[in-house]
Amino acid sequence: MTQRHPEEPLLQGPRVVLRRWRAEDREALAAINADPVAMQHFPQRLTRAESDALADKVEEHFVQHGFGPWALEIPGVSEMAGVVGLMQVGFEAHFTPAVEISWRLAPALWGRGYVTEAARCALDFGFLKLALPRIVAFTVPANARSLAVMQRLGMRSEMKDDFLHPRLPAGHALSLHRLYQIDQGTWRDWRRGEDFPLIS
Repeated sequence: MTQRHPEEPLLQGPRVVLRRWRAEDREALAAINADPVAMQHFPQRLTRAESDALADKVEEHFVQHGFGPWALEIPGVSEMAGVVGLMQVGFEAHFTPAVEISWRLAPALWGRGYVTEAARCALDFGFLKLALPRIVAFTVPANARSLAVMQRLGMRSEMKDDFLHPRLPAGHALSLHRLYQIDQGTWRDWRRGEDFPLIS
């Protein structure tokens, strides 16, 4: 895939662009998925074959649902810096069915606010274009960076909503996950005070 799908809108913030995947993005994705720092809060790093299988799954999700995790482009900095977007939660838990927002960024670009900015664009799309009633996010309690992004997005958590990830074996060190969520009304109220406009 070398061009943006015409039916898929380009999402853009002041510094970031979210777009559909291109074939050449897979190499950058594989590098992120094999990076020990980027993957420190995941059960394992991915091989190139596993990373490509994940890219295939992302493409299938776009085809089936009309949205998914977009490739993150930072003009003038990186043509493919990571992935930020929306996806149906693929397992059963007390909060499903639900759509989650997630992200993965090359560690060299951490700490510059790119993920927060891109995630705002993705939430705008989810709430204003898809009319989703609620969007969730989750990670392990030790993932302080991602938890801080969730908080900056206006998402909130309660300890009673913590859960054991059903795709990890009982007793796994990463099995406990913290759930954050935000509903459409809260997002609209919160975003009115932000410094770049809502999607029209």
